[in-house]
Order: sequence, then structure tokens, then C-alpha cells
Amino acid sequence: MMYEYWLAKTKGISAGKKRMLWKKFGSARAIYNIEETKLSSLPFIEEKEVQALINEKRSSFKNEFENMINQKIRFIPWFSKEYPEKLKEISGMPYAIYVKGSLPEKEDVTAAIVGARHCTPYGEEMALEYGETLAKMGVRVISGMARGFDSAGQRGALNGGGKTYGVLGCGVDICYPRENIGLYMDMQEQGGIISEQIPGTKPLPYFFPARNRIISALSDYVLVIEAREKSGSLITADFALEQGKEVYALPGPVKSPLSQGCHRLISQGAGILISPEDLLDEMHILHEKASQIIIKNEKVLETPHNLVYSCLGFSPKGINQLAEETGLPAREVLQQLFELQMQGNVKEISKNYYVRVR
Repeated sequence: MMYEYWLAKTKGISAGKKRMLWKKFGSARAIYNIEETKLSSLPFIEEKEVQALINEKRSSFKNEFENMINQKIRFIPWFSKEYPEKLKEISGMPYAIYVKGSLPEKEDVTAAIVGARHCTPYGEEMALEYGETLAKMGVRVISGMARGFDSAGQRGALNGGGKTYGVLGCGVDICYPRENIGLYMDMQEQGGIISEQIPGTKPLPYFFPARNRIISALSDYVLVIEAREKSGSLITADFALEQGKEVYALPGPVKSPLSQGCHRLISQGAGILISPEDLLDEMHILHEKASQIIIKNEKVLETPHNLVYSCLGFSPKGINQLAEETGLPAREVLQQLFELQMQGNVKEISKNYYVRVR
């Protein structure tokens, strides 16, 4: 893998041409050992790209590779079995990625939670709530670990006992922003840190728009919480739409600058975020999975509790409907709902209408 790292880190030659070279010669080591004249004779390689490969041979890539392994950073080139299938489906797929921690499993349902770095208290609360609720249902939350909504959604996922993955615009060995060091460490235990940049790469501005395509690629759904009319979150949404992903946006105050981008997405056909429970209902792919997790995690309750609890789902139900379905008096249903609320098993989303949250 040391020579694969050499090819991956070579600047001045695109990931697409690196893959063309690899397919022609079978390995990065074979490319490394090819004579310069043979490389120059290839019709798809320019002379400056040949020189970039030659110059990189003089670098300290062997020591860098050993240091990377010692730091427990995983190097995953495009042909590896570990390389995410979802990344292979996009144009401009990275030649390799670097990971601290783990990657989402192939069968995992994933959702990106993104938004502005400067968020309102309303937006931050929503990001936390969506992150936590989705994580409890087994959804893996993906974002960029940036200030604001990225970190709020990912902290919510950790609070929900789930896994979350941060895609960085720098090396995975660099925590950016620095104040997210706690989140950065926790995510390596309950998820992972991912980047296409080689370790040690500083967080330069032009890396961030590019990393957004990876966030959307790894996600089945993209949730935009708050965004200005011109925002990096909208870049992620655009990538998601190009990649055929579902995009949802959170409505906010009409005059709020931080809601203008979301309202624009909604006007263009994005789904509307009403509540996490409503979103889970709309995600038909999640319904069976969510039900399985609920059954698995369901606690043994006393009979009246069980009757009321088992009749609740992610769509709100009123007192009268629950009384009819359980056969219990409305007064008894109300008492059981109160106790279930105290236990954190159900939530009243509007007056006398309830949903289950576990």
C-alpha cells in the first residue's frame, strides 16, 4: 500500500488519470517502477503530469506512510473492498480516502444534516433533535463537523446513541475547528472521521466545497436546517440533487436571512421538514428498519402501558382514537400517556396528539 499512497498523494494529476494508469499497469508499484520515457509515450498523460509523478518519488512518502499507520489512520484506495460503494457512483470520485475510526456499513441508511455555521437557537435545537431522533432509529448521520449545524446534528446523533461520520476539508489528523475536539474524539469511537486530503493537510478554503460532494455521496438523504441564499449547504444540496438523493429543508421565519436558502430549496421542490417523526414516516425505506429497532429496544411494560404504547407510531394519534383502539377509558389512556411521557417513551406534538419516540 505504500506505493498506492505515493500515487494518491501525487499532486498535478487528476484522480481519473491515476485510475487510468492503475488499470493499465495493475498497481501503483508498477507505475512507480516504469521508466520516464514509457510514461511520456502514453497518449493520455501530459509531460507535466509525468514530471509530477517523477518529482513525488523524491519525497519522503515512505516515512509519511509509516507515520500514518502509526497514527491508526486507514488508507483506503478506490479499488479496495472497504472503499464505499456510494462514492464509486459519483463523478470525480476520490482516488483514495483516509479514515480515523470506521466507515458506514453498506446496508446503513444515512442522512446528512447541514446548515450555516452561524445558527439561530431555533435551528440549533432542530439540528440536535433531528440528529438524536434519526440516530435512535439506526440512521447514520453524516456532516462536516463544522461550527453550527454540522456539529449540532452530529452531537445529537451521539446523544441518541448512534453513529456519525465527519467529512473534513483537511487531513483526518487535524481537528477543525479546534473547539470541536471533544466531538472529534467521540466520533472516532461512535463513527469516524473521513477525508480525501492526505494527513497533515491544513483546512484551506477551496477544500470545503469539494468535500461537500463526499458528504452528499455518502448520504441517502440531505437535510438542510438553515442556510443563506448563497451558502455552502446549498452546494451540498446541489451535489445531492445531481446524485439523485432526497433533499429536505427546514422552513423558518420568512424574513430571516438564515431561512432564505431553505425556502428557495422548498420552492424548487425539496421536501419540508415538519418533525423528525414525520420525516421517518416519509422515508419509507426506514419504516421497517425503525420498527425492528423499536421492537428490539422496547422495554417490558405493565399491561395498560403496553396497550397504549403499542398503538402509538410515528403518525400522531389523539386520545379518542387511542381509547377506541385499546378499549380503555379516555381517562385511563390520558393517565398512561402521562406516565409514558415521564419515561421519555412518547411525545405530545400538539394538544392531545401523541407519537412514540423510542
